Amino acid sequence: MLAELAIVPSAPLLVPELSGRDAAEVDEVRAAVLDAVRSLGGAARTWIAIGVDGPPRLFSAYGVDVPVTASSGRETPGRETSGRGTPDSGSDADPMPLAMLIACWCRGRADAPVELRRVLVDPDATRDEARRLGVDLAAAIAADPEPIGVLVVADGATALSPSAPGGGDRESAHRLQDVIDAAVAAGDVDELAALDPLACELDGVVARPVFAALAGLCADIDVDVDVRYAGAPYGVGYTVATWSPTSPVRARS
Repeated sequence: MLAELAIVPSAPLLVPELSGRDAAEVDEVRAAVLDAVRSLGGAARTWIAIGVDGPPRLFSAYGVDVPVTASSGRETPGRETSGRGTPDSGSDADPMPLAMLIACWCRGRADAPVELRRVLVDPDATRDEARRLGVDLAAAIAADPEPIGVLVVADGATALSPSAPGGGDRESAHRLQDVIDAAVAAGDVDELAALDPLACELDGVVARPVFAALAGLCADIDVDVDVRYAGAPYGVGYTVATWSPTSPVRARS
């Protein structure tokens, strides 16, 4: 059953060894992420992490070798996938897409022994394909008698300040980020599923299909939402939130 869901950004700067001690701009978002993953660790000892596929890397590619693992004691490859999702089934020593590096880093800060199963979503997946992936995951989670936590790793728009990596400060990016933040804050899965692919491409929301998968996962679930952070340090939209089902979610008879 779904115990809790947390949404965090895929920002390497969350990792103190990568951002450095003087990067005060990320202190607030990092604290919010830590609060969210500790809450998730208290709710469930098995997590499914969902993030967009991408080039496999180690944290050393961002400046410092920071070891991470998906397991509290043994390798636990992620196999829950369908549609145009890809299982990340390599060992913990293998390079991983950035979203999974961040997911494994979060796992290690949960203040609890957590096993992490990893699911990658094709960045080119259509809305329907990504949403179907979420629907299938929801069915698998609901059929499991054990509490399952879901960690959604997703960034927003990348053009929210003059020096933003997406090419500066664009009004269209602000409008898109406002839609994402409002949908997350309201638990509005229809709005998340309806994100326009072209607008997301133009304003850097690479995680669009991850948001669509989230919409499928929670399509039939009412949630209480705790928004822990919404902002744009370095011009990228980062949203941190916890979604808690308002009643236990189990398989339908």
